Amino acid sequence: MSGFQSSFQRVEVKYLLTPEQYYAIRRGMKPFVKPDVYSHYTICSIYCDTADYSLVRASLDKPAYKEKLRLRSYGVPGSRDTSFVELKKKYDGVVYKRRVTVNAAQAADCVSAGRLSRDDQISREINWFLHVWQPIPAAYIGYDREAWAGTEDPELRITFDTNLRGRSRDLDLRAGDYGSLILPRDTILMELKFTGGAPLWLSHLLSENGIFPASFSKYGTYYKTLMGQAPTYGSFWQEVKHYA
Repeated sequence: MSGFQSSFQRVEVKYLLTPEQYYAIRRGMKPFVKPDVYSHYTICSIYCDTADYSLVRASLDKPAYKEKLRLRSYGVPGSRDTSFVELKKKYDGVVYKRRVTVNAAQAADCVSAGRLSRDDQISREINWFLHVWQPIPAAYIGYDREAWAGTEDPELRITFDTNLRGRSRDLDLRAGDYGSLILPRDTILMELKFTGGAPLWLSHLLSENGIFPASFSKYGTYYKTLMGQAPTYGSFWQEVKHYA
């Protein structure tokens, strides 16, 4: 996949849907959206944290400001395939994401080495995070995404994520896409992403179907399962097609 932004800021709102709510949203939004450039894909992420999980524990306390570092690919990459190192910050409800494009081997190496071997502005920000926190790979999170974009407002994106799965071993993007379910299989995570306000038609659609924002973190939820603070939903073993 190409043409990704390296830096942006936006509001992101999450909702946990039943299948019935999902289909109602899909029907209602049809006149206002079109499939995103990449409409269906699998997202693979390695979340990095301190050895004692201090970053995710702080995040779960819902501070005004929080930040995290993750490695990301679209599908399981080989060592030379495109991946991303992403620094994601959230302040007062606004998300700021900064990322650099690397191959999967470089993504893994930057965490073990504690720095990216480049000197652009975003890399310096990531290197500062690596220096301060000295994070290590902490969890793999994968999911299947369906993405839509607004026809009148191209900055509006609506995504639906299913089969959210996580693991705490083989923490390398190249190691395959598998893990235990961290949400029930029939629960759909919807995210609204926009730079201004949500359009009126969307607000009405959510209200009509009794859909309200949910405080939900993929990595935070998986961390709770590791600590025995959240239920598990069995295993999801997706066929692994690529290995490094």
